Amino acid sequence: MAAEQQLMDKIVSLCKRRGFVFQSSEIYGGLNGCWDYGPLGVELLKNVKDQWWQAMTYREDVEGIDASILMHPRVWEASGHVANFTDPMVDCKECKARFRADQIEESMCGSPAYKGRKASKCQAEGKFTEARQFNLMFKTFIGPVEDSGAVVYMRPETAQGIFVNFLNVQSGSRQKVPFGIAQIGKAFRNEINTKNFLFRTREFEQMEMQFFVKPGTDVEWFEYWKEQRMRWFLGLGMTAEKLQWHRHEPEKLAHYAKDAFDIEYQFPFGWGEIEGVHNRTDYDLSRHEEYSGKSMKYFDEGTKEKYTPFIIETSAGASRSFMAFLVDAYREEEAPTADGKSETRVVMKFHRALAPVKAAIFPLVNRDGMPEIAKAIEKDLRSHVRVFYDDSGAVGRRYRRQDEIGTPYCFTVDSQTLQDRTLTVRERDSMKQERLSIDQVGNYLRDAFAG
Repeated sequence: MAAEQQLMDKIVSLCKRRGFVFQSSEIYGGLNGCWDYGPLGVELLKNVKDQWWQAMTYREDVEGIDASILMHPRVWEASGHVANFTDPMVDCKECKARFRADQIEESMCGSPAYKGRKASKCQAEGKFTEARQFNLMFKTFIGPVEDSGAVVYMRPETAQGIFVNFLNVQSGSRQKVPFGIAQIGKAFRNEINTKNFLFRTREFEQMEMQFFVKPGTDVEWFEYWKEQRMRWFLGLGMTAEKLQWHRHEPEKLAHYAKDAFDIEYQFPFGWGEIEGVHNRTDYDLSRHEEYSGKSMKYFDEGTKEKYTPFIIETSAGASRSFMAFLVDAYREEEAPTADGKSETRVVMKFHRALAPVKAAIFPLVNRDGMPEIAKAIEKDLRSHVRVFYDDSGAVGRRYRRQDEIGTPYCFTVDSQTLQDRTLTVRERDSMKQERLSIDQVGNYLRDAFAG
């Protein structure tokens, strides 16, 4: 366990040091469960979302949507969130810390006086209150008066915005069942305990797709989307041995689900869900029809049938996927140095499509016209890919800095460039170097990222 915690600490430290993720409001002591994405983090997160959006919506049977975060409060009554979206909570009568009652075994005591002590020992000593249900939705008010009639909720999931717009999207896009609606957006959950860096937070992003199908075809589509979603993670380079399916036991299924599987990733702290694939039946549309009084049924022009579609949901955490790709990319390797020795290099082996910076441009030295040539190459590439210019320190040190942020290719302008207009290109994972004509750099990168 100590080694796993040490690895997690190294990754968190790298995230702050290199500008991937910062603690929110850090200069004020931070806000628990909230994180800010820095310059590299926002690029990596954008790339994850772009890859998901392309995989899900660049097909003829899925449309996109961007629903409002604030929705009519009746939406959350119909969905069951007002009544069911709760966790059991207990308080420690001594240190006043709060815990989820179903996670006591994995929690630590909140008192500085008992650092390293299991919360279960405090529970055994009778220091905890009785468990009570705690609703995880954030409440706020709409309009100038803060009373019960003005209560709205920060959405705890993005799915409901899709469900209530089912017929709007269907008619506007002239889609026929089966078809899906995809959305990427922020969600908010007032978690009792946040933990494990980005894994459990109070503000996060989801990448959800709801696929509407004819009842009776739901099992077939459920298996189809399970295969598609696992293939997506593997296609972006995630280690197959660190991915597994977890099936929800019948007695633990959500109130809306007929069947449910999670894609889990093996983080340093253990297996954790990064995406769920659920057969939600016709529960959601039926409930919204009941609560709104509006028909949510689909009319099939071909068969003249009218029915309430079943829904197959794929729900991925953008923040959790970001974290999984980050952890999976982290390596510590022995690398040769210029004097024939070796040193440990930290390298982020991101898939090329996810790498925040695609290429780095170096002048070997800051004289003899090398900076001018390197700057011209940078300017030419910058309108096509995210590039980084670095002229500080020995080239070996510059390579290490780019390894640590996962840059796939480094191009170095040297004295030979002045003679024949070739430069050195160095590949991140193999560290192999080759000469390349300056005129070929753009095509080289296009071919590399197309593969």
